Parts: sequence; structure tokens; C-alpha cells
Amino acid sequence: MKIAVTHRGGEVFQHFGHTEQFKIYEVENGEIKAIKLADTNGSGHGALAGFLKDNGVDTVICGGIGGGAQTALKDAGITLYGGVQGSADAAVVALLSGKLTFNPDVHCDHHDHEHGEGHTCGEHGCGNH
Repeated sequence: MKIAVTHRGGEVFQHFGHTEQFKIYEVENGEIKAIKLADTNGSGHGALAGFLKDNGVDTVICGGIGGGAQTALKDAGITLYGGVQGSADAAVVALLSGKLTFNPDVHCDHHDHEHGEGHTCGEHGCGNH
């Protein structure tokens, strides 16, 4: 199993489509065997699903994520755990122990509104973008 976490400064980055780096964990028998940082090289939104699939990822942990990216991940056969906050490492440990707090209905429409009054991206926060 390979788990990719949107990553910035050790934390789960809060906007999937703008992530510049994933922290990828190789897991065998419930244990982390290897960790690497992978730069996205400017890939955005839909292209990130292909980037992850090309890297053998089957699970993603992230903060906010829009509907198009969710569909792209689903079409690529990648399981999504969205709406996650905090340490990337702690999120993976929590997932492996069955204790990850996530939002299966996370959705963020950053392209359909301006940030400010009326902004409704849920509890995950929107990060800096």
C-alpha cells in the first residue's frame, strides 16, 4: 500500500489542487517501511490523480479537495480521506490504526466563489491560496 499526504511543513496541506509536494508512505503489513517527498512540479487538480497513480499511490490523505479532483482520484482507483488536519505523519499512523478523523463528504468549490463573506468550505479550512 502507498499512502500520499498533501504536505507542507510537516502538516497536511489544506488545498489538494495547489499542493506542491506529497509525502508518500510505503506500508507493508500495517507498518511504514519507507517515506519519500515527491514534488508535483506544478501539476494541478486533475493532473495530480495521474501523478499519484504513476507513483503507485492507492490512498490519499488531504485537507480540502474539490469535486473534480475527487472524481479524478476515484476514476484512478485511489481511496480518499479528506478534511484531515494536523501532522502528516500522525494522520498516516491514525489511518493505519483505524483512528483517522476525516470527512467523507469534504468538498471545496474554490473556483466558484471569492474568499470572504459567504465562504463555505466546511471545517477543514482552506489553507493559503
